[in-house]
Amino acid sequence: MNKKEQVIMDFRDLYNKMAWLNKLKMEDSLKGYKSSEVHYIEYIGRNADSNVTKLAESFYMTRGAISKMAKKLIKKGILESYQKSDNKKEIYFRLTEQGQVIYKVHEELHKEFQERDKAVFEQVTEEQFDSMLSFVEKYSRHLDAEIKKLDVVISHNKFE
Repeated sequence: MNKKEQVIMDFRDLYNKMAWLNKLKMEDSLKGYKSSEVHYIEYIGRNADSNVTKLAESFYMTRGAISKMAKKLIKKGILESYQKSDNKKEIYFRLTEQGQVIYKVHEELHKEFQERDKAVFEQVTEEQFDSMLSFVEKYSRHLDAEIKKLDVVISHNKFE
């Protein structure tokens, strides 16, 4: 296995370990909510004036799938939709009081996970952080370009 393959495999393994370890605590603290629902809540809690388009772009999902999830969360009393007085066409989402409670629990769990992992990050130098962030940014830009190519192909095929 070459270093490129090793990096990808190690990233995947690291992500899977984090997800598994965090999942136990998340499921216990956020009973009754799926991780996908909690991710929506987190995004909307962090981003004012969230709408279907912004959510679809962020989660790499169709607007239809986002709308379906939003309706589900509205029905559960987690989200509410609203319109701005200067733009009656666009529908935005915000958290209800119940949604805010879930958002705060989720944020506290993230703080707890950061505290758990603090010992590792304290050993990383600024230069190492800069190097890792630079790599992640380059790889992310590359993947964004690949997604755009795929979007063009998919859009083209829709109209044939």
